[in-house]
Amino acid sequence: MRILVLGATGRVGSQIVSLALRDEHIVTALVRNPNKLNVSNVNLHIIQGDVLEKEDIENALSNVDIVISALNTDGTNTLTKSMPLILDAMKKVNVKRIITIGTAGILQSHLTPSILRYQSSESKRKSTFAAQEHHNVYNLLTKSDADWTIVCPTYLPDGEYTGNYRIERSFLPENGVEISVADTAEFAYQQIHSKEYLKSRVGIAY
Repeated sequence: MRILVLGATGRVGSQIVSLALRDEHIVTALVRNPNKLNVSNVNLHIIQGDVLEKEDIENALSNVDIVISALNTDGTNTLTKSMPLILDAMKKVNVKRIITIGTAGILQSHLTPSILRYQSSESKRKSTFAAQEHHNVYNLLTKSDADWTIVCPTYLPDGEYTGNYRIERSFLPENGVEISVADTAEFAYQQIHSKEYLKSRVGIAY
C-alpha cells in the first residue's frame, strides 16, 4: 500500500511511519524539515514542503492510496487551514481514505451527550483552542465525501506499546485517563486495513 503520512516528524506520526515501513508499505512523508526524520529506508520517500501550500499537498498525494494525518495544532490554526487543501487534493486524485489523529475533546460528553467533551464540564483543560481546531477538522471531514476515521486519544504520555487498551465509537471509554503514543499510533495504523470505523470518531484509552 502507498501511504502518505502528514506530521511524520511528530511523536505519533514518526511511529506510524516506522510501523508502515516495518510492513514494507511505500511511505511518503511531507515534512518541512527533512532532517527531523532520521529514517533511511528504500520504501520511504521524503518530500520537503508545507501542508499549507496547495502545490506541496498535491505533489505529495500524486501516487498514494491512503492518507494518515498526525498533524497537531502547535498553538496555530494549521489544522483548520490545511484540511481543505488536503481534501481538495484527495478528490483531485481520487484518494478516498483518510485517518487522522484528533483529541478526546471532540468526542461526545458522557455527562451531556448532546455536546462534545471540550464543551462540557467533563473536560479539565483550561484552553479549548486545540479542541476547537480538531472540531473544525471533524466538521470539514463530515461534510466531505472522504472515508474518514478520527482516532481520539486522551492524555498522551510517551510510554511503550501494550496492545491492551479500550476503544469506543464517539465516546471516550469510561474513566479513561491516558493512552500511550505507541498504542495510539498502532491503533491508527491498523485502520488502513479496517472499515469498521469509517466516518467515525473513536475514543481510545486504557
